Amino acid sequence: MRDLKKIALAVCIALSTLVAVSCSKDDETVVEPQLTPSEILASTPWETTNAKNNKGESVVLTDANVSNFVGFAYFKSDGTFTMFNLDNSPKMHGDWTVSADGKTRTIVAKNAAGETLFTRVVDITVLTKKEFTYRVYPNANDKTIYFDIIHTPTTHQEPK
Repeated sequence: MRDLKKIALAVCIALSTLVAVSCSKDDETVVEPQLTPSEILASTPWETTNAKNNKGESVVLTDANVSNFVGFAYFKSDGTFTMFNLDNSPKMHGDWTVSADGKTRTIVAKNAAGETLFTRVVDITVLTKKEFTYRVYPNANDKTIYFDIIHTPTTHQEPK
């Protein structure tokens, strides 16, 4: 009977140890708060790092079909943005929004007096913390020919 009690005690200790180890904080999953599409876009500066055509082929960033969309973009949480060319020269500034479903981004470019120069709405194909890609069409009436403008986060400081 004593041997049975010793075995039962040893089993209880082993099970207790197993439970304690399996509940270790090292195994806990940390769930990050869900960000809205606008919060994702405003969470980091973006740099154009690639472009692809409708065949999925990379297009050089100096190609006339994509060069106008290349640079650094800073989308601020107050709904304003600034963009710069890769040589840090100013490109444009104004206001921006992303649809609640994250499918489109709209920019309203403005001049120094705050007057609207143009409005551009693009389809978003990828919007994560690691990639922001939107699609442009050289001919708005032909959706079979397009270019995806791919941006990734950058540590590049916004030029003054």
